[in-house]
Amino acid sequence: MELKANNISFSYNKKKPILKDISLSVNSNQIIGLMGDSGSGKSTLCKIIAGYLTHYTGEVTIDGKKIPDKDYYPVQLIFQHPEKTMNPKWKMDKVLNESWTPTQDLKDTFGLKDSWLTRWPNELSGGELQRFSIIRALNPKTKFIIADEISTMLDAVTQVQIWEALIGHCKANNIGILAVSHDKDLLEVFCDDILYFDEINNL
Repeated sequence: MELKANNISFSYNKKKPILKDISLSVNSNQIIGLMGDSGSGKSTLCKIIAGYLTHYTGEVTIDGKKIPDKDYYPVQLIFQHPEKTMNPKWKMDKVLNESWTPTQDLKDTFGLKDSWLTRWPNELSGGELQRFSIIRALNPKTKFIIADEISTMLDAVTQVQIWEALIGHCKANNIGILAVSHDKDLLEVFCDDILYFDEINNL
């Protein structure tokens, strides 16, 4: 299975385009890194590929077919700041089960403690919240994961734990990963290939 972004262009302001004719692809057995500076437009590209932004030119496909926007979107985006993606009025068990009901084995794999489920989002750390975000994205219908700076704000030990768990699950389930970061050392550890944003953005 192959996820492709073909000739993607986007602008919030017509006089100042952010993305121009960007193309990239990820196979379901690959981890592809995308490296670039903060503010360069990487997150905008992620939102387009994951279906959050629709007013762009170009095409996003899986195996050559446009991705339908009804039912479940098979490309899931995990954001850098998990607290911004969660309803602060929901306890964590409701937050977790909004997408699907994960198995206990998967919760254990990501070190998610049952005691966290009765807490509010503001009662957990960034690393704890990010574990919830990742598990929510791993619905069985997910075919590709876009990880947008998902460990930037975390300590080194938590970074390793989260990445090892995510990569292990995705490899076992044939889920491709686009890993977005400005940390070259991190990407070189686990990526099959690294793309440089400035080289594929034809501004």
